[in-house]
Amino acid sequence: MLREERLDFILRKLQTDQKVLQAELSNDLQVSEDTVRRDLDSLAQNGLLIKVRGGAIPHSPNPYPFKERLQYHENDKKNIARKALGLLHNGQTVILDGGTSTLTLVKLFPPNLQLTVVTNSVPIVAQLIEHPGVQVIFTGGRVNKDSQTSVGLNTIRTIQHLRADLCFLGVCSLHSEVGVTGLDMEEAEVKSAMVKAANKVVALATSDKMGTGETYKVCEITDIDVIVTDDPGLELFEPYTKLGLQVL
Repeated sequence: MLREERLDFILRKLQTDQKVLQAELSNDLQVSEDTVRRDLDSLAQNGLLIKVRGGAIPHSPNPYPFKERLQYHENDKKNIARKALGLLHNGQTVILDGGTSTLTLVKLFPPNLQLTVVTNSVPIVAQLIEHPGVQVIFTGGRVNKDSQTSVGLNTIRTIQHLRADLCFLGVCSLHSEVGVTGLDMEEAEVKSAMVKAANKVVALATSDKMGTGETYKVCEITDIDVIVTDDPGLELFEPYTKLGLQVL
């Protein structure tokens, strides 16, 4: 089999199975694991997959710029937000990151809800500025125009001085072995600080983000307490529930 044929086979198998293993590919392609490893390296360098120990997983399909993400899986995000709303209670301090899923959640806040919200999201601040029962703490710092979030050391320092009841993360990629990962290093650092500052962490993730990975680590999967998602089927949830995570 030619190299180009092997690469095509790997990508097709990845699309079907959502992961590939070096040992299995070696057997399927009748080549050595060293050859498979070099093929995976080539595909990873071209941004077509994420290498993990023993194989590879797909990238998240989620577009990066905030404006592009607003229309992406819009109805699924609304369904996820409705489920997540039940985790909120009056008097809580809640951290919200700058994802479009967290913005969708904020848009569903009833007028009688009373919270303190800590966020690095400019759109969330704008959405909550007129809410009668929500006190808003904006983390400040340099604003990333693509994501419309504040990032950097000043943002992280503000978060580190807080202790929240809940943290809602709108995740880019989530994997039972790799953990929570993202496309941008500074955003991943901010999300990591948010996870550490909360008593309970809730990941808001459409099912197409589950089982995927990106370059920058946010946290281990066991740092997440609850995953709120749409309904792709119980088989996709199993690796997470086995680790003790609650899946809504």
